[in-house]
Amino acid sequence: MRIVLASDHAGFELKGVILEHLRAEGHEVIDLGTDSTDPVDYPPFCAAAARAVVQGRAELGVVLGGSGQGEAMAANKVHGARAALCQDESMARLARLHNDANVLSLGARIVARERALSIVAVFLDSGFEGGRHVGRLAELARIETEECGGGR
Repeated sequence: MRIVLASDHAGFELKGVILEHLRAEGHEVIDLGTDSTDPVDYPPFCAAAARAVVQGRAELGVVLGGSGQGEAMAANKVHGARAALCQDESMARLARLHNDANVLSLGARIVARERALSIVAVFLDSGFEGGRHVGRLAELARIETEECGGGR
């Protein structure tokens, strides 16, 4: 699977751990930065990762920061991105099953390394359940289109 990763300085070290783990598992990984622990603003990195997913350059994305909150918000500004902040495996599974999340957001200051790897594995291994959730995603897409000026 092709997976895109991006982080700010707070998520840099955990991004490296996840990157190595995913490559060892045989995944193709696109690393969009940042490339150090030097302070940077997260929005451009996370939006770039979300764009890569929406444009089909990656199947799924993972964005990381201190809490993961802002990273999810930045990714969700990209039309078509469905970023989910997940702090455990159940959240990751449900984000994929019920919400067809295509970007995972993690807080490097919140989730320990081993837990983060487990959350990523569950996120990648879970798929969209469909059924009753399809209509809800369509509703989200309509709201997104309206807010982007497409429904006015």
